[in-house]
Amino acid sequence: MDTRRLILFVIFSMSILMLWDAWQRQSAPVATQPASQAAVTANSTNTPTSQAVDVTAGAQEVVNGTFKLLTGQRIKVTTDLYKADIETVGGDLRRLELLKHRAADNDKTNFVLLDDAAKPMTYVAQTGLIGADLPTHHTVFSSPATSYQMQEGQDKLEVRLSWVGTNGVAVDKVYTFHRNQYVIDVAYEIKNGSTNAIAPEVYYQIVHDSESNQGSALMPTFTGGSYYTEAKKFNKLAFKDMAKEPLNITSNDGWVGLLQHYFVSAWIPKDGLTRKFYTEQLADNMYRIGSRSALGTIAPETSYSISARLFSGPQTKKDLLATAPGLEYTVDYGWLTIVATPLFWVLSKIHSLVNNWGVAIILLTLLIKAAFYPLSAKSYRSMAQMRELAPRLESMKQKFGDDRQKMQQAMMELYRTEKINPMSGCLPILIQIPVFISLYWMLLGSVELRHAPFFGWIQDLSAVDPYYILPLIMGASMIIQTKLNPKPTDPIQAKVMTWMPVIFSIFFFFFPAGLVLYWVVNNIVSIWQQWYINKNIHAEALAKKTGGKR
Repeated sequence: MDTRRLILFVIFSMSILMLWDAWQRQSAPVATQPASQAAVTANSTNTPTSQAVDVTAGAQEVVNGTFKLLTGQRIKVTTDLYKADIETVGGDLRRLELLKHRAADNDKTNFVLLDDAAKPMTYVAQTGLIGADLPTHHTVFSSPATSYQMQEGQDKLEVRLSWVGTNGVAVDKVYTFHRNQYVIDVAYEIKNGSTNAIAPEVYYQIVHDSESNQGSALMPTFTGGSYYTEAKKFNKLAFKDMAKEPLNITSNDGWVGLLQHYFVSAWIPKDGLTRKFYTEQLADNMYRIGSRSALGTIAPETSYSISARLFSGPQTKKDLLATAPGLEYTVDYGWLTIVATPLFWVLSKIHSLVNNWGVAIILLTLLIKAAFYPLSAKSYRSMAQMRELAPRLESMKQKFGDDRQKMQQAMMELYRTEKINPMSGCLPILIQIPVFISLYWMLLGSVELRHAPFFGWIQDLSAVDPYYILPLIMGASMIIQTKLNPKPTDPIQAKVMTWMPVIFSIFFFFFPAGLVLYWVVNNIVSIWQQWYINKNIHAEALAKKTGGKR
């Protein structure tokens, strides 16, 4: 296999790999707890049975196999980052509109992360208490107001909902919103006014359908559950896996959440609180993932308070790192995260200097090309040498005709005579492949590029080029590259090389503009490098033929 064949193979392999990896991301297998270990955990921690879990499953919301949330009165909350709807039934967080992020299909509307509209999606955050007739997410709370707004200069906004039971137990559910934070504190203040001790459990869960937020057909994205513990680290759970093997583990740390492209919602219970993570299929297309914890005994005429945090917002690295251990892993860069993560760090540093993500991508591409120049130069030099031999190879082809064995022997002899190794350019290309694939996933998965403008007609680096100018430029650059390469002697290979720029341009019509921008800059720099080396090699060959005279 000569260098040209290797390049062709690598390009097509990368294309297939990227498309296949994109498809697999929505249904990636996850590490599961061994059966024996799960059994030990269940027995040692008194994991709730299916009958006990039904208390929180929302059986009242499933009618004839169809899931429907119970409704009461809405409480409207507005902060600097959110417009939120809290439902008096259960005190659920039913709708969450992100004021700093626009909708993907309309620049004039805000992105809605949580919603209970059923169509196009169902995505809500629920909490409740179990035991002694305590309020679950089916229970109706009361509120002193139906509208709350964070005022200028106000750092926190508290929304309090109340419930009083017939047994003398009173519960306040308190939401605390923070300025400039995508973290919401959710606390229960329990006052046991009864004559008996109570032993409640608290649960936090997210309900989501299995049909929305799945990405496009060409570029599907993962939407599903996730969890993290120090012992098991970060894991993703596809909805089909929740149905096949429900999650059932116990830990003293960690969180559970729901992932989608660019955004995440995660329940983070109180530090040190023993928690049981669970998943369940509620209906044909409805699932939940949550955490459940025992709170101990609350004596009569005493009070108890328990709080948790809900992160619900964009997968911005700095926010994730500041919120909880392991939450940063929700930014999924694929199987080359170890390479993609430092690349994004460098990209972020460049952006902090130039304040334009498009310019930052260009400069990062130039840095990568500079770092790999010694390796690239070796590859380009090999191709340039092959280009100089192209006329002689063509003459040999005409001489030997269909005798492939003699042709191969003559080629190898020519390579030995001219001291050319056709494989010398292979290793540099192979070394660079992980970097290219990492860049692909890094640019595709970074929310920072979502709706980030470059200049002119490109006002969203995460969306396709509206006029397809960049893909056309990329196609033209690939045509130029093929002209700089030695012409294939194989007619089939020559046709493939001719049509490859067209095929790639069509592919890139549907890719985010930020990714296409990277490829365009990479190709342009490669063209210059290859032209420069071709020029030098040609001069060397000419000098050799003329005895040093030019």
